[in-house]
Amino acid sequence: MTRSFTRLAWTAATFTYLLIILGAIVRITGSGLGCGEHWPLCNGKLLPPLDLPTMIEYGHRLAAAAVSGLVLALAAYAWWLQRGAGSGERYPPVKTAYIALGLLVVQVLLGAVTVKLSLPPWTIILHLGTAMLLLATLILAARLTPGALTPGASPGIAGARYSRAGLLALVLGFITVLLGALTANLGAASACLGFPLCNGQVIPAGNYLQHVHWVHRLMAYTLFAYVVWWAVRSSDGAARAAPTAPGRPRGRGHGGVGRPGAGDTLTRPTIRSRSARPAGARDSPRGPRCRCRR
Repeated sequence: MTRSFTRLAWTAATFTYLLIILGAIVRITGSGLGCGEHWPLCNGKLLPPLDLPTMIEYGHRLAAAAVSGLVLALAAYAWWLQRGAGSGERYPPVKTAYIALGLLVVQVLLGAVTVKLSLPPWTIILHLGTAMLLLATLILAARLTPGALTPGASPGIAGARYSRAGLLALVLGFITVLLGALTANLGAASACLGFPLCNGQVIPAGNYLQHVHWVHRLMAYTLFAYVVWWAVRSSDGAARAAPTAPGRPRGRGHGGVGRPGAGDTLTRPTIRSRSARPAGARDSPRGPRCRCRR
């Protein structure tokens, strides 16, 4: 049962990702009003004449309808699992599926407001932000196993670990994307020329469009530097936590093997004296079998 839930969640997440890409194509091609100010119909019709802008916007709406159906199915499936999944065994509620349903409602309403108000920048940014939150919630729902396959247990993420560093990276990435959307919708994409500075200045002295663009760049630089620092730190931590090979001494020298006499526990070959040999033991005619150099 839970495997089907996971597959459905991943399918919904995939369609949501494609929906975000289609939304970007709508904005880049200027097709946001390809269906006019009509919603949910397109130019007042269920099947409108399809010129290029109308086709792009109409395809975006059809993808949104598919995502809506998948998220509704996911929430219904979560409710069914909670009720016992037809087997009499009750699973704890999958809250992420219900959160995704709530975000879907907000997303649909924002889409309608965006079209009715003729694409104001603030609604477009909120529309994108809600879509990204919906995608993150669906991915989280796909990673969650209801009850860890055991009735009565609390859901957990298989093989995943929360960390403050990872959450901070997500927040920085989310803010950077929203600032990018603000930069594009305000027409500030070309306000800063040159790279990495803004018009050759550390602090641009122009209008507010340059400031918006520059803040977006600073957030992108911060995100890049933080992710690099996080990756280096994680690799160093993994190297320190790596287990030593069985039978290999752990020393302070290179590769975990120390130098003799340098404080490492490196055992030298032990030479048995004749007095320490068992009674009755004889030497070989050629002498002792082992001659070790000291």
